Amino acid sequence: MNNKIRYIGLMSGTSADGIDLALVEFDTHQTQGANGANLIASYYQAYDNATHQKIMSLYNASSNEIDRAGSLDIELAQLFSQAILQFLQQENLSPADITAIGSHGQTIRHRPIKNQDISTPFTLQIGCLQSLALLTGIRVVGDFRTKDIALGGQGAPLVPAFHQAIFGSTEKDVFVVNIGGIANITFLPKHAPHNTTGFDTGPGNALMDYWFGQHQSGRFDAEGQWASSGNVCPNLLQAMLSDAYFTQTAPKSTGREYFNAQWLTKFTAQSTLKATDIQATLTALTAETIAQDINQLSTKSDVYICGGGIENNFLISLLNQKLNNHKIVNTHTKNINSDSLEAMAFAWLAFAFDKNIFGNIPAVTGASKPAVLGISVNP
Repeated sequence: MNNKIRYIGLMSGTSADGIDLALVEFDTHQTQGANGANLIASYYQAYDNATHQKIMSLYNASSNEIDRAGSLDIELAQLFSQAILQFLQQENLSPADITAIGSHGQTIRHRPIKNQDISTPFTLQIGCLQSLALLTGIRVVGDFRTKDIALGGQGAPLVPAFHQAIFGSTEKDVFVVNIGGIANITFLPKHAPHNTTGFDTGPGNALMDYWFGQHQSGRFDAEGQWASSGNVCPNLLQAMLSDAYFTQTAPKSTGREYFNAQWLTKFTAQSTLKATDIQATLTALTAETIAQDINQLSTKSDVYICGGGIENNFLISLLNQKLNNHKIVNTHTKNINSDSLEAMAFAWLAFAFDKNIFGNIPAVTGASKPAVLGISVNP
């Protein structure tokens, strides 16, 4: 009997730059290392500018947003399915070879905490599961965050459970840092994986990408070259660091609904700084908020970095300076492609759903109890 089964993990992050897919094989006879999670192949499909803008326009309140969100829900499912079918063709596989797709979808609104406008917390991901199942002919497991919210949690971050499963008990303190639009960390204390914690540290690439797009052509600052031509402004950095989010205790999560153009304008509206200096300071903000949380939790550790931010050389150089007692390690030493780690996590969450494995960590999300996450949709 073949104990190896294959899932596809699908992730479209807050940077809204494209679709990440990971083909992951699991061993049903193995209980360690996320059930022997083995990345077979990965695939990336960039969004065109029109799709990118459609997603970005839904991060905050705007006109006719229900109609636009409803339409984009189906449109993204179509794009997801096209990417998956191309991926299968690339790997000479058929839909019958895949047990299920684990789809995160695309977050367009994440409101995990009550405020004057939000009386009941919620999170909303689009990319219609029904359409995706029908268009691919593959069962889809998705809607992973909703149950955690229903249990009083923030529905995020969910990847720490996968990190815990992948790394298990470690000889050193270990951090996994994902730098997407928003940055998040997972902390795995040495010899005590059951004490795993994790949270969103604040903006990752979101503010840098926004500011770059306002002053340069393109969606992002390639390798951080534009930022590196400027100078970090200590006064502006300290003003931004005074935001209450950075001193909140975990559990906590955030999104582009908070760290957005309006947030940035509060600090830059009267500024006479050069645009490059502001870009350099935004890069320093991402580095500082990640580093200060790591340094508060551990004095010496291995730090694995993944997500789009790993391509920003200026950002990584700042992190190296601020984490000089820690060792930044490439995820390839764990046979993991850093670009595929989040997509792998959602393949594992689909596997976890099928095997009744808990997908959340209450200490991370704030949920009242651990739970099997997601719903399953047949084609």
